[in-house]
Amino acid sequence: MGTISVLLADDQPMLRTGFRYILEAEPDIAVVGEAADGQEAVEETRRLSPDVVLMDIRMPRMDGVEATRLISEGGLRSRVIILTTFDLDEHVVDALRAGASSFLVKDGPADSLVAAIRTVASGEAVLAPRVTRRLLERFAGMPSDAVPPVPPRLDVLTARELDVLRTLARGLSNAEIAVELGIGETTVKSHVAHILEKFRLRDRVQAVILAYDSGLVSPRTTHRSEPS
Repeated sequence: MGTISVLLADDQPMLRTGFRYILEAEPDIAVVGEAADGQEAVEETRRLSPDVVLMDIRMPRMDGVEATRLISEGGLRSRVIILTTFDLDEHVVDALRAGASSFLVKDGPADSLVAAIRTVASGEAVLAPRVTRRLLERFAGMPSDAVPPVPPRLDVLTARELDVLRTLARGLSNAEIAVELGIGETTVKSHVAHILEKFRLRDRVQAVILAYDSGLVSPRTTHRSEPS
């Protein structure tokens, strides 16, 4: 793909400057705008249509969760990466449900930020292993009535697509799913694409949320140990 356009949304000017400095050092990334709060982030996303929005989760006027939801529900093509101070922020799950494709901690390495932007811009979703692990723990800790029931039409999935969705919910990569199910990695990619298409999901993160919210999998039985 060509140059990746990025919108920076954070209420701290120094952080925006720091992110701009990191990103503009990359030949394939261009920062096209900035926003100081969630409402401005939505407005600028509509105006600029960036490939990726780097969105702080806590901002005045409108937080990153609501801004992400408006961007996602508005049919905008921009993908959102949520930024948070803590990797187990209480609003992260809400942000992922709202349509975020990834989230990163602000004190993470610069190369992780750049890699995440490239991955999300290509149409994929990315969650670090420790993030996947803690999200599973977060789901496991929720009472059964904490998540409103979602009645997805799972019967539109084939048996193999259901198998792939179950393994996705465990945080496995395409290569790992291929090994576990004994099928080719290209076949896995095709099944994932079909799942996303059938439920109009933006990416793998949304598929994981679907698997848990639908009751297809239980976090207590699908949790696996992952490296930090």
